[in-house]
Amino acid sequence: MLKIGGDLCDWNAISCADEKEKFEPTVFRDTIIQGLNEAGNDLEAVSKFLDVTGSRLDYRRYADTLFDILIAGSMLAPGGTRIDDGDRTKVTEYCVFGATEDQQIIRNYAQVFNKLIRRYKYLEKAFEDSIKKLLLFLKAFSASEQTKLATLTGILLANGSLPSTILTSLFSDNLVKEGISASFAVKVFKAWMAEKDANAVTSSLKKSNLDKRLLELFPANKQNFEHFATYFTNAGLKELSDFLRVQQSLGTRKELQKELKEKLSQECPIREIVLYLKDEMKRNDLPEQAVIGLLWTCVMNAVEWNKKEELVTEQALKHLKQYAPLLAVFSTQGQSELTLLQKIQEYCYDNIHFMKAFQKIIVLFYKADVLSEEAILKWYKEAHVPKGRSMFLEQMKKFVEWLQNAEEESESAEGEDD
Repeated sequence: MLKIGGDLCDWNAISCADEKEKFEPTVFRDTIIQGLNEAGNDLEAVSKFLDVTGSRLDYRRYADTLFDILIAGSMLAPGGTRIDDGDRTKVTEYCVFGATEDQQIIRNYAQVFNKLIRRYKYLEKAFEDSIKKLLLFLKAFSASEQTKLATLTGILLANGSLPSTILTSLFSDNLVKEGISASFAVKVFKAWMAEKDANAVTSSLKKSNLDKRLLELFPANKQNFEHFATYFTNAGLKELSDFLRVQQSLGTRKELQKELKEKLSQECPIREIVLYLKDEMKRNDLPEQAVIGLLWTCVMNAVEWNKKEELVTEQALKHLKQYAPLLAVFSTQGQSELTLLQKIQEYCYDNIHFMKAFQKIIVLFYKADVLSEEAILKWYKEAHVPKGRSMFLEQMKKFVEWLQNAEEESESAEGEDD
């Protein structure tokens, strides 16, 4: 009986120890640190230790502590200072911050996290929250530690272990003001793009709507594209500068289109619309061919078109004659004229009632000095788009022949004058 009782006492003692290990954060910390110190730089051994230990330690309850130790080597206080920095027995150098600043080595650490989260799926959200928290603590970390965390973050973003929304932590005012946000973001993007191409990075940024907030990495007085472009290009990330330029241009065009629609619906004087567009072109560095494309779309969307083919052509010519002077102001370059020709071609193909109106619209614009002879001939010979190609070329055949003959007669007359 005593023996049995003794065995029961031993069993209770073991159970108590297990419970203590599970539910006391300091015991949890000591167990993890001991295991990491024993495994050392053998990351396969680290993964095996974490896999096995998860069955007797409460990872769910102490996830924050677990990830603090795996990344920083110790438990962290609010703000990022090490709680046990003075006691070397309660910290470990076998962690991300203790590793060498090398992408391959940090990639191996990323695999440790991947394996751990695959094994204990419930840690996925906790890991995301821990990284978000660590990004807010960047001021407490050394430059080298920031670089390693940025590299780890970039790799984990690339392999899909973290969502790009974690980067919202970088918009914290105290990080932005000190320039930490921008420098850290550069390192993250470099590591990310070393794993994936620039398109994968920009696609992820767009998906999470972070493309609209990239300027917020800088203080308010530097939140402009020029500063962003210079900073990121000098850091070797011209792809992101080009990406933001395109995104900003698209955003500007949407706003421009919205304002144009409003002005056309109010039947504002053409002079007023011209002044507005020229101001926007200058302010946003918009090329003329971008404006002419938008202008064509807005002018055509300003009308409720007749559904009968025989009537819509007459309606279109009357409407376009009214706005030909406006279109002429923004088709002064050869490329702008070609853009307009292609837009007209695509519109007439996409809107079946306009298919027979194409040639008449081009002739109207030729007579109104919106389109030049050179642009029409270039479009006919080589610059047309595939949509409705044969049909529209056939429509234009006689007019193009007339233009060519007129050109030849003009050259002949000039020759006789000489």
